[in-house]
Amino acid sequence: MKGGLRWLIVSLVGLATVINYIDRNALAVMWPAVSKDIGADKADYALLVTIFMVAYAFGQSLFGKVFDVIGTRMGFAVSILVWSLSIAAHSLVRSLGLLSLLRVTLGISEAGNWPGAVKANALWFPPRERALAQGIFNSGAAIGAIISAPLVALLFELLGWRATFLVVGVLGFLWLLPWLFIYRADPGAHPWLSEAERAHIADRGEANAKAGWSPTLRQLLRQKQSWAIIVSRFFLDPVWWLFVSWLPIYLAESFGFDVRQIGLFAWVPFVGAMLGSLGGGWLSGALIRRGWKTLSARRFAVTLGGVIMLPALILTAQAATPLAAVLLIAVILFGFQVAINNIQTLPSDYYGGGAVGTIAGVGGTAAVAGTLVTTWLVPVMTQHGYAPIFVLAAAIVPLGVISLWLLGGRESPVPAPSSDISEKGTA
Repeated sequence: MKGGLRWLIVSLVGLATVINYIDRNALAVMWPAVSKDIGADKADYALLVTIFMVAYAFGQSLFGKVFDVIGTRMGFAVSILVWSLSIAAHSLVRSLGLLSLLRVTLGISEAGNWPGAVKANALWFPPRERALAQGIFNSGAAIGAIISAPLVALLFELLGWRATFLVVGVLGFLWLLPWLFIYRADPGAHPWLSEAERAHIADRGEANAKAGWSPTLRQLLRQKQSWAIIVSRFFLDPVWWLFVSWLPIYLAESFGFDVRQIGLFAWVPFVGAMLGSLGGGWLSGALIRRGWKTLSARRFAVTLGGVIMLPALILTAQAATPLAAVLLIAVILFGFQVAINNIQTLPSDYYGGGAVGTIAGVGGTAAVAGTLVTTWLVPVMTQHGYAPIFVLAAAIVPLGVISLWLLGGRESPVPAPSSDISEKGTA
């Protein structure tokens, strides 16, 4: 293993992701009670999801650039500080207007977690370990979703919804203490890093160290490989967000669940997501160690994830019991995480230098854009059941996989076009 500081770093990032998902899911779990107290309905919830996602889309691109400018240490500190204050302030809500404003600040700040994680991954891991590191990080989203439903439901039963928002807001402040103490510098200058681990991290294989190119956003958008990331995330991410945002509402409307029953069932699908995160990361890494090209291993894993998702989505449209539904959704989220875990490593596979956070942020914005479409469609398509929205989700999965094959190219890293080299040399 040649030292373990890099694994400690990614574990902290994974823990931040756990907190991120506890915070964002708290409203969905407690919505039956919150909506009653502030006089809101399902259409208002769809509006709040839309507001959060628009802010989240903006925050992805904003924080992608922020992390490239101020660095990973302070980027995470700013992101988690703002989102912790935002979720704690939910305890003050007495109207839909204030709740909407807080979902904006929450969405912008929580978005920083994703380009920040991709940036940390690119800095601290060689290519053959990146997908596994990304899997550890992504499993934090699943663990957060697993924990959030029963934890929030328990706190709600003990304290009520206002105090519950305060309690979950404290978690981010507690996380900041070890983060600021441990993450003092990037690998090149970190005082705790052994020479053996530093050399291990620097072993880039066929990765971006060879490229010597840190493209601007305009240069990034000229590359079809960038569009492979953007388009695949546009089509695939709505599957994840469909269940993150709507699973508690689906259980309440389809099976008559209250907050306590939601807490008992809503965590189950995210066990599948956690296993998919770790399994997808391990799979592509294992293939690379066996001699596969990096992009071939990534594409294989993404395709496998799509093959797993598609039939499970179609079967979920026909699920007659809550147990069958949550188990099928667990399979869907397993496949999704196998796929997305490998797509999220592509910025560091394709590009080096200061571009990783930027293209990861743009990809995240595209993911939110796709998710907004399904968010607007859910209230319309679920008036007589959720089967139509599940069928729609099944239809867009192949589009995400095919886009990666058509646009992803064959080279890793992406070589700098001669025109860009000339521009850089004469600047």
